[in-house]
Amino acid sequence: MRPLTRDQVRAVDLRAIGEYSLSGIVLMENAGRNAAHLLMSLASSDRLDRPLRVAIVCGRGNNGGDGFVIARHLENLGAEVKLLLACDPAAYRSDAAVNHAVAVRAGIPIEKLEASPMDAWSAALAGSDWIVDALLGTGSSGAPRGAVATAIRAINLARVLHGPECRPPRVLAVDLPSGLDCDTGLAAGECVRADATATFVARKIGFDAPGSAAFTGAVHVIDIGVPRRLLDETAADG
Repeated sequence: MRPLTRDQVRAVDLRAIGEYSLSGIVLMENAGRNAAHLLMSLASSDRLDRPLRVAIVCGRGNNGGDGFVIARHLENLGAEVKLLLACDPAAYRSDAAVNHAVAVRAGIPIEKLEASPMDAWSAALAGSDWIVDALLGTGSSGAPRGAVATAIRAINLARVLHGPECRPPRVLAVDLPSGLDCDTGLAAGECVRADATATFVARKIGFDAPGSAAFTGAVHVIDIGVPRRLLDETAADG
């Protein structure tokens, strides 16, 4: 399927829910589960003699909701997982709020860092084998601000600052690297530099922009269960 724009991504979601009666919670579950399995596949080359350690950095929207689902499935697959929140959890709504509640009840470690300085973020990320960027989704534009910008800086710093006996953590971006514009492929400010991107349904049109690969790393298209007919119609309308 050819790359999608921000508006086409939104149209796919709305039509899948409104016309095909696929609930948002099902789409989020499929997205998070399949992204978790991708991460475990990518990490299989790490050859660790202990459980994989993953820090998942969540923003306030549905991208953060995907992060909660990823955390649950990674834990089920044997990884040691912790969630780092760049927002007040009271800000979660709808499907993201449901999956936050599930993570809380499941006892997955959660650190609330929305008002924390850079050194607190760096300490929380230390020792991770992988960092999952679930901060901002395709709907975001402009330069990240506040705790999200701080979290992005900490993620990028973690990739270059690590102990002498430790390999640097690798970064998996959820749908797109936070700070990268879906349509232009440009970064207006702070932007996550990922080793790999688990993008949903189809590549995003901005991924074809010169220089965007420095942020996305290897792009893997993840199925979320949207009917093929809907995808074909979206591509034809574009």
